[in-house]
This record gives sequence, structure tokens and C-alpha cells, in this order.
Amino acid sequence: MQDLLKEPCWQLIIIVFFFSLYFSYFFPPSAENTRHGPVFTQEPSDSIFPMSTDDKQVFINCKAKGNPPPRYRWKVDGRDINTDSDPNYSLVEGNLLISNPHVINHGGVYQCIATNTFGTVVSREAKVQFAFLQNFSSKTRNTVSVREGQAVVLLCGPPPHYGEIKYSWVFNGQRNFLQQDARRFISQKTGNLYIAKVEASDAGNYTCAVRNMMTNSTVFSSPTPVVVRRDVVMGEYEPKIEVQFPDTLHVSKGSSVKLECFALGNPVPSISWRRADGNPLPGKIKINHSSGVLEIPYFRPEDAGMYECVAENSRGRNVARGQLIFHSAEHLQWVQTLKDAHMAIDANLQWECKAIGKPRPTYRWLKNGQSLKAEVRCMTGRLTIPKISLSDSGMYQCVAENEHGSVYASAELKVVASPPDFTRRPVKKSTVIQRGGEVVLECRPHASPRATISWWREGGIFVSLLRRTIMEDGTLRITNISKSDGGRYTCVARNRFGTSSSTGSLVVKEPTKIIVPPLSLDASVGQSIVLPCEVSSDSSLSPIFKWFFNGKAIDFNRQEHFEMIGGGFAGDLMVRNIQLKHSGKYVCMVHTEVDTVSAAADLIVRGPPGPPEGLVVTDITDTTVQLSWGSGPDNHSPVTKYMVQARTPFSIGWQTVRTVPDSVPGQMMHATVKELNPWVDYEFRVVAINSVGVGEPSTPSKQIRTKAAVPKVAPINVSGGGGARGELVIMWEPVPEEQQSGEDFGYVVAFRPLGSSTWIQTVLASPDASRYIYRNDSIAPLSLFEVTVGVYNNMGEGPFSRVVRVFSAEEGERLHVLHYAQRSVVTHVSLVQVLFWEGGLEQSEADRVRVINCTALLSGLKGSTRYLISVRAQNSAGLGPCSPPFNITTKKPPPSQPPGSIEWNLTNSKIFLNWEHVKAMENESEVTGYKVVYRQNWHDRTTVLETNKTSLELQIPSGEDYLIEIKALTEGGDGTSSGPIRIPKMSSKFHTLHSMQMIRLNILANILTMMSSSWCDRSPLIG
Repeated sequence: MQDLLKEPCWQLIIIVFFFSLYFSYFFPPSAENTRHGPVFTQEPSDSIFPMSTDDKQVFINCKAKGNPPPRYRWKVDGRDINTDSDPNYSLVEGNLLISNPHVINHGGVYQCIATNTFGTVVSREAKVQFAFLQNFSSKTRNTVSVREGQAVVLLCGPPPHYGEIKYSWVFNGQRNFLQQDARRFISQKTGNLYIAKVEASDAGNYTCAVRNMMTNSTVFSSPTPVVVRRDVVMGEYEPKIEVQFPDTLHVSKGSSVKLECFALGNPVPSISWRRADGNPLPGKIKINHSSGVLEIPYFRPEDAGMYECVAENSRGRNVARGQLIFHSAEHLQWVQTLKDAHMAIDANLQWECKAIGKPRPTYRWLKNGQSLKAEVRCMTGRLTIPKISLSDSGMYQCVAENEHGSVYASAELKVVASPPDFTRRPVKKSTVIQRGGEVVLECRPHASPRATISWWREGGIFVSLLRRTIMEDGTLRITNISKSDGGRYTCVARNRFGTSSSTGSLVVKEPTKIIVPPLSLDASVGQSIVLPCEVSSDSSLSPIFKWFFNGKAIDFNRQEHFEMIGGGFAGDLMVRNIQLKHSGKYVCMVHTEVDTVSAAADLIVRGPPGPPEGLVVTDITDTTVQLSWGSGPDNHSPVTKYMVQARTPFSIGWQTVRTVPDSVPGQMMHATVKELNPWVDYEFRVVAINSVGVGEPSTPSKQIRTKAAVPKVAPINVSGGGGARGELVIMWEPVPEEQQSGEDFGYVVAFRPLGSSTWIQTVLASPDASRYIYRNDSIAPLSLFEVTVGVYNNMGEGPFSRVVRVFSAEEGERLHVLHYAQRSVVTHVSLVQVLFWEGGLEQSEADRVRVINCTALLSGLKGSTRYLISVRAQNSAGLGPCSPPFNITTKKPPPSQPPGSIEWNLTNSKIFLNWEHVKAMENESEVTGYKVVYRQNWHDRTTVLETNKTSLELQIPSGEDYLIEIKALTEGGDGTSSGPIRIPKMSSKFHTLHSMQMIRLNILANILTMMSSSWCDRSPLIG
């Protein structure tokens, strides 16, 4: 090697080479300007060009990319094409243009060759052919003489041609071609016309027409005269198969194959096809030309086998056979190609390429378009060059080929030889590390061949010790760093082409420590907490704090609950208004220039329990059901108790129901609901409670209906009186539907004269009945009766109301009108008849009411309407005269809208109520205040409070459920009720219960339940 370097030419080569390397390192080219050898982007392919008078030029494509741009040349059949001396050839960029091509002179195998300063590549070989069709000979054809009934074959004898050909025949110069049928057949293999049995009409001139499908040109032969002799008629004979397919035929996958079969004979034979193995013909097969051609498209392995053509007539039959063999040839394709290699001098090169195809391909290798020499190891698809040198640089190609063709794979080998150079990867100028840590100083110069590495410190060579190690790749590793390790370090790199060095500094800092780490905490929903994080660090460093929540960095710009507070060496995390989703692991990570430290803490957020799961209703009776459920998430605070709520079609929202046990403890997942109404549709849900608060309710259960039972509730407000002479009028308040306990509900009305022991009973089958009139002319006026009303349904009879005393109809006298209200008027009378009618009507149209005492209630009046009232006395002698009419005007009706958006808050023994103000419409009385009525559940005694505000505080004992109702007060009477609201009882262990939802009541709230009707006022009078 040293001798070689002494030669002037080698010295010049190396100087130029190093100079080029210098520019490549200090002025690196952009990606699009990288210098490289030629690579084909378009290669020639097998082509057939149609030859016609219009075609004067043929293009064969070839294009390659390279930098510098490649030069092109071409070969045909292995011979170089000289585009300068041959006027038929010229280059257009890399494409080959053939002008005035000749079928024979310019057909052949073409190959494109691209070259630049880095090497040469050759394209795949492309077979170029020209489709053409010459004319028939003009020589007159001989006359064919044939007897009638005999067979004849007319030869076409096509002229020279190339490309797909289609044969036809013309009879007597007609414009249309001769049609094929069972008697006449044209072979597309030979062009011959076969007539199985000649008839007298077949006499005439026959011309063969040949069409080239690529050039779209057609030529015609000279006519062949056919003379039919009728002196002797040919006798019958058995079929003779004249056209048949080969005995063996290889068919490629996916191709289409056509089998021809035609027989001569008298009578005309019929042609049929079959498989010799007895299997049916594939459904895709096409048979045409009166069964003379069998076509199998898209040939597959299952189509292979022995096929038979059967020709048959009345004189006999004949069979032709042929074997179709599936040919599993596969086109060559690469499964492993080559990649460009940039390698250091003296390295070992190994390339491997692999292709698949049938038959199995063989391989050969090219360098710059020439076959590699024998001294290079080249085995099958693997190329090995040991200890590469500069002369090995160039373009290499692997060629895989079999009998069906060849494929080319190309790659470029660049051999690099250079002294060590730190220009692009110098030693890091300054490395900062904490005391006690570990540092790795990299030394990665560019050198070819690889350089040997040594390290120097403060002018002295650096050797490996216990804490200091020079790695195999030249990297310097120092562990357990102390202050004394700081200083300047120099890496020296050497190879046979030169020496270079690079220096960097090592700065040692004090390590960072977290002195106040975050601590694991428990918190309740809604609270705010601070997780501390404070560090001690080298005074010259500026720590950067980052917080992570469950492995993800907290973005303080997008997280309203998180805020980092502090500064300098503290970065505490504040979590505001904590929610359940904030439970998890929090990590404080502190970064400095030299190290990173972290500390973690767990935050457990306790909240109201989640909804119970899997609520099931079983063991349904008339007044009880059994509930069971599964626990939901306790949200880190054990469930202390469960509350059961129910909803019916008659209730306003969900109401707390009574259970067994009375208070369901948190560890119990079942309870019996009691005191339900029979024959009512119920839905149930369960609410869990823990020390934090009331949780979300469970999903409602499926609706169930309690079983029917004998009614348990008797009618209330039984009264009577009035009516016509001889009548006993009995009235009561109907039992609400939810307390009827079953189907076929009705009333039993019982009454007897005072002092009698015999009850008179009548049955009313209507559940809506509220009045019964007993008529008997023998009843004296103002006779006193004892009255009671009972109930029944299809399960049996229920209880009767308490016995009340009612007077029968009476005779009248004077009365005095004292008061009136929105829909009612009060008068003090003694045995009178009260007449009242609207202003504008006649007295004869008046309504009448008879009363037995000094007060009469006129109901059913219209609001804001003028009425006239008159009274007259009645006694046993009849009715007296009417008093002068008295004018009154009723007030506007109260608002129909009930108080809405009711909120309640129960704390210890106080209930705080809030509701929305009721706005009266123009035709309604203005609201002057509100009436709040409440009582303990299941009790009759009520308490009434009035207020002119939309809020109220009630002082009630703990330990009982309460029912509350709110109405608006107006001068026209009480407004529509809000409906009963159930307030669940308080346990001694849990002193605060909140209604978290707004109870919104609509216009339908005026349908009161049985319970509400028993303790709500009945249309109070307005004076």
C-alpha cells in the first residue's frame, strides 16, 4: 500500500478524493440534489406494434433518474445501435424512436443502457414485434367439383401475417359473411371452410377473408368455384371428425382455451361435448357455432382433465379426445431486492436478492452492465466482496430469469475512504452533571476506515480506571462523579489517513432533592387541597416543576381545577373544588439542567355513593313487596343506609316509602316495602347515603302492580239535605282511585229514620258516584235520618263511613243574604228556597237550592260575574213570595297555575322551603300570599300556615315522614295545590338531607290523591 501511495497518479487520485469528501462534509447537498448513480423509473416492455400505411414512427420507452443526469444508449439482439449512422433510429431523451419501421429489419429484442459518473445499469430485455397482414396471391384458384350429399373442405391458405387473425368466408360476393351452422364450419386455426354435407344450393364462388385484429386490415383471396354434381347422389355414411383439438394441451392459469371439433358425414352429424371422467362440464363453459367450439374462460386447476368431442348421426358415431393440463407458471417477482450501500474501505460487502416464479429462477450479477468476473464470489442470489476497495464502487444489478423472462434489481455501492473528521459530530462543548451521577461523553468522528480512539484530560492521556471506562465504540463513561472530575476532556481519533481531535468540558453540580414531598390525602367532594412540592438544588440551577395526574401531564391552561402555586424552589399543586374524577396518583417531577427527581402521592376523593345496581322486585302482595339490589360504588366512603322511594301514576314525583326494617343499614341489600295501596302500579328505586351525602338513585325497577284486596278506606264528608219534597239527598266524597284496592269498585248507601232499627241499603256500581237521592212521598219534611256509605270491589265489602244525621227535604220561610265568594254565596235562612240567576236572564231561568238552616252554599257559580239572588220561605202550606232580588258580583277566580320549582332542605328538626312566585293571568285574582299545609304521614291532623313570601321555615319533630302542600292565596279563593310533597324522616345519625332536584308541577297537579283530599281545605269562602 505504501508503494502505491508513492506513485504520482495514486497521490493525485487520493488528493482529489479527499477534496471531494471535504466539500461533501462542509457543504452537504440537499436531499433532491444528492449525487447518485442511474436508477430506472421506466423500462421497455414486450410490445406488438401494428403496421399500417399511417404508422411512420414507433416509440420504445426508457427513463432513468440520476445525478448527474444519465446518458442513454440501446442494443437490439445484443448489437449496439448507432443512432448517428442509422437514420431509422434516434433518441428522444432516453426513449428510442424508430422511424419508418420495417417488419423484419426492426423487430427483435431491445435493451436500454443508462450511464453516469457513478456507473451503468441495463434495463430488462423487451421483445418488439410488428403486426402485419400481406395480400393473398392473385393466382386463380381451381374449381372444386363435388357430388350432392358428399362433404367438402375449402382451403383458405392465408398470406404471411403476424398478430391475432380472424377468418371469414364470402359466398358469391355477398356483402354479409357466410353464417356457420351445424352443416358449415370455419376453423379459426387454419381458416378452412368445412361443409359436412353438400347441397345443391352450395354451388357458387367462395372467397376467404382474413382480418388482422391489431391493424384492423382485411384481405380477400381469389374465389374458389364450387360445382355440385347431381348425376350421382352420395349415399349415407358415418361421421368422420375432420377438425379436432390436440391430444395434449398445456393451459396457463387464468387464460382462455378454445377447442374446435367438426365432423363430416351424411346425414349431418351432431356435435356434443363431455368430460371423460363423467363429471359435468363447468358452468362457465361456452359452446357455439352449433357446438363446434368449446371455450373455457379463466382456466383453473379444476378445469384440467380429459375432454371428448362426440360426432353422431344415424349411421354411427366417432369420438375425439384431448387432455388439458394445468400449467402453473408464475411470473417472476422480487421478494428481496437490493439497497444502496455506502461502506468504508476494507469492509466486507454482502448483497442478496431473491425472486419467486415457476420454474425456479436462476441468478446472475452485473457491475456497470457487465457480468462480474469469476474471482468475485457470486452464489445464486448472493454476492460477496471481501475487503472492498475504491475500485469496487459502481452500479450493481442482480438478474433473476427463467424460461418466461427476467427481472432486474439495481443498487449502488459507494466506497468511502477519509481521515477522522469531527465537523458534523464534535464532542459536546459542555456537559453538566450532578455530583454522584453518571456521565457518558461520546466520541463519534466520521472516519473511513474506522478510527482508533483515545481520551486526554488537561494535557495528559486518560486511561480506564474503576470509575472511568473507555467503551469499545470510543465513548468515555464516568460513574459516581465527584467535583474533582470536572474539567476539559479531549477525544483523539486516528486512522491511516490522518488524525483529528475534539474537546469538551464537564461541569459538576450539586444534585437536586425534594425536601417537602407531596403526601397522600383523603378529601371530600367540593373541598380544595394543596399538594406541596419543594426542592433543594444547586444555586446556579433553575428547577422546572411539572405535575402529572395518573400518568398524564397536567395542562394548567386547560384544567380549571388545577393551579400551580409557589415559585423558585417550590411548585405546590392546588386542586380546587375536588370531584370524584380527581382520585388517583399525583407525581411532582422537577427538572434541572443536570437531573430530574420526582415524588408521588395518592389522593382519595370521598363522595356520595353511586347508584345501587340490579334492583329486583319480588314477593308482591296487596300491601308489600320485597326489594333486593346490589351495591354501587361507595366512592371511598361506606354506605351507612339506604332509602327506598316509589312512584305511582297518582303521585307527584318520587316519594319515600316505609320499609322493614324501618331504616335499611348500608350492609343490607334487601328490604320489604310496606303500607302500599292494593291494585296500584308502582315503580321503585333505591338511594344510597353515606357520611358525605345522598347519592344518585338507582335505575327505576320495572313497573309492578300490587295484588287486589278488600277496600280499606270508607268515603268521607258524608252529608246531605235539600232536594224536593219527599226526597232524601245523601252526598259524600268519592274514594280516590288509588285507594279502591281492586276492580268493580262501588258504593253501598245505607240509611234509616232516626230511631228505626232497620237499615235501607242500595248499591251504586259506579266508582265516581258521589250522590244518591231516595224518593218517597210519605217522607215528612225535615225528617231526620241516620246515613252511612260503604264500599266494595270484586274482592269483597269494605268499611262503612261513620253514621251521620241528614234531614229530608223541608218547607221554607224568609232568609237574609249575608256573604258571597268566587264560586259560592253564603246566606242565613230558615226553611227557605234560594233562587239565583245571572244578570240578563229571567227569574224563571233561575237555579234553586233548598236549605234547612240559616246558611246556604251556592256552588258552581262563574267567576267575575253579576248574579241576582232571591229567597222565599216554605212551609207545609207551600212556598211564600220571593224577596226583592239582591245584586252581587263574584270575584275573579284564583290562578290555575300551582306553585312550582319547589325546593326543600331538611336540617335537624327544621325544614326550609322555597318556591317560585305564581303569576296570575288577566282573568285571575292577584296573589296576596301563600298557604302551607303540612302533617305527619299517615295522620289526619294538619297544620296550616300563611305567608306573603315565597319561602318558609318549619319547626317539626324528627323521626317522622311529613307531607307538605302549598297553595296561592287570592281574594277569589285558594289557588291550585302543588300536590303533596313527602319529606323523609331523619335518623339521629344523619342530620342533613337535601332535595337536589327542582320539583316542577304542571297543570295536571289539580288531580289530588286520596291522602291530600283528606287534609286539604275544600274551596274556602271569601267574604
